[in-house]
Amino acid sequence: MIGITIESIAVGDSAQITRRVTDGDIAEFVDAVGDHNPVHADREYAASTVFKEPIAPGIWTAGLISAVIGTRLPGPGAIYLSQDLKFLKPVKAGDSISARVEVLEVNREKNRIRLRTVCTNQRAEDVLTGEAVVMPSRTPVHYTRPVESMGAMALWTLQPLAWMAQGAAIWGMLGLSALAVAAPVAGARPRPQ
Repeated sequence: MIGITIESIAVGDSAQITRRVTDGDIAEFVDAVGDHNPVHADREYAASTVFKEPIAPGIWTAGLISAVIGTRLPGPGAIYLSQDLKFLKPVKAGDSISARVEVLEVNREKNRIRLRTVCTNQRAEDVLTGEAVVMPSRTPVHYTRPVESMGAMALWTLQPLAWMAQGAAIWGMLGLSALAVAAPVAGARPRPQ
């Protein structure tokens, strides 16, 4: 990813991402921010609402706008200054949401851009609209996302060794069990045949 500076941005430029919403996305977001409103996670409660099933928090959907700004336009290094939002339709698990930003105004003196922001579902219905003000990085930012964590990579790499250790432990326990059955107990008399 490369962050775009204001010199390279023009009115009409646009970018978008698309993401399919899952129950897991909703649950993880609800847990992360503590928004335990039952309309988001309790199927029984949500069935009694006008939505008939759980809906994603509106801010989860708005987060897709942030993803476009932070990864596409203007991209890495951008600072999100403000956002106005209108939530128009519910977003549910299984929906495919496209988040799009379009440059409406460029203020080179203040290093600011004003963006039209919109999220649409798979039926081309707007589910969220608004405007954002963003400050692009003053220098191009070349960013490569790091591997999730070296710990995860190490675990993946070392997994075969863990399996071997578990196997050795199991064989060791089986061997001890076999010895215990075969060895006479101290002080016990042999049974007559």
